Amino acid sequence: MISIEQIKEPIKEEFKLFDAAFKKAFESNNEILSVVNNFIQNNKGKQIRPILTFLAAKLCGKTNEGTINAAIALELLHTASLIHDDIVDDTYERRGKESVNAIWKNKISVLVGDYILSQSLSIANKIRNFDILDSITNLGKELSDGELLQVSNAKNVNIDEKKYLEVICKKTAMLFSVCTSSGAITVGTSKEDIEKLRNFGRIYGICFQIKDDIFDYISTEKEIGKPVGNDIREGKITLPLLYALNHAETVEKERFIDILKRKDFTKENVEKLIQFAIEKGGIQYAEKRMLEFKEEAIKTIESFENNEIKKSLLKTLDHTIERKK
Repeated sequence: MISIEQIKEPIKEEFKLFDAAFKKAFESNNEILSVVNNFIQNNKGKQIRPILTFLAAKLCGKTNEGTINAAIALELLHTASLIHDDIVDDTYERRGKESVNAIWKNKISVLVGDYILSQSLSIANKIRNFDILDSITNLGKELSDGELLQVSNAKNVNIDEKKYLEVICKKTAMLFSVCTSSGAITVGTSKEDIEKLRNFGRIYGICFQIKDDIFDYISTEKEIGKPVGNDIREGKITLPLLYALNHAETVEKERFIDILKRKDFTKENVEKLIQFAIEKGGIQYAEKRMLEFKEEAIKTIESFENNEIKKSLLKTLDHTIERKK
């Protein structure tokens, strides 16, 4: 399997600068904030969003301070959104460890999330580029819109694939698209190339979320760092279950819809829903759609020179599809 370090190889110098500046962005004289920020720093993820920002920038030109600030601002915004998501979803695990709200409860978690979001906008403002600032400020609105849309869909179990994709585009894919487009904007490339990279990031994000949704049905808690069937317990009907419901006999479909409507998510019922999705081919369908989106993403950047940067950008797709968590 392709490793993150392999993907980062062409941008390793940029990432050294990013790591130092990102750490500095979390510094605070506030004692509580400092402790929580240190915890967040020590439990950071793969940082795929800054990776995409740097690769998109370097594919089009020479990275600069604006590129670094864009990468920091977007990773901070992502961090803030995770903290808020865990509060909204009553989730107490993140990457196999206790979440911020599990340790410090909701009051402090909300305030820390707000602080990090404000820091994100402050750093974005340093870039002095209206298009990037506009994208990042609009992104916060779209993330909230996506969460609210998902809550609405949870009350209406008769959703279709179009609505499912609308949610994941707002909740997940849009952030990736802003990463790739912002990276391109910072090096002053053409509007045409910016749009190609924006589309690449969006479609990459769709692949990323479909893979995450598949994990909820076939992985163990140890592998993915959160309870299996967690989406179902939260009333989220993702692609595997959506496909199964739309391809079941009427009586069987109604039985499972009744469970979803009543939110009767006992351990037994959650296991039944997982097995139902698997037996009806929901996993295979989700994997098929993910691969179709992968091919679509590849086409968006086919006009760019086939160099090491482009190869790494394409490796991000392979990594997302092949990853185990």
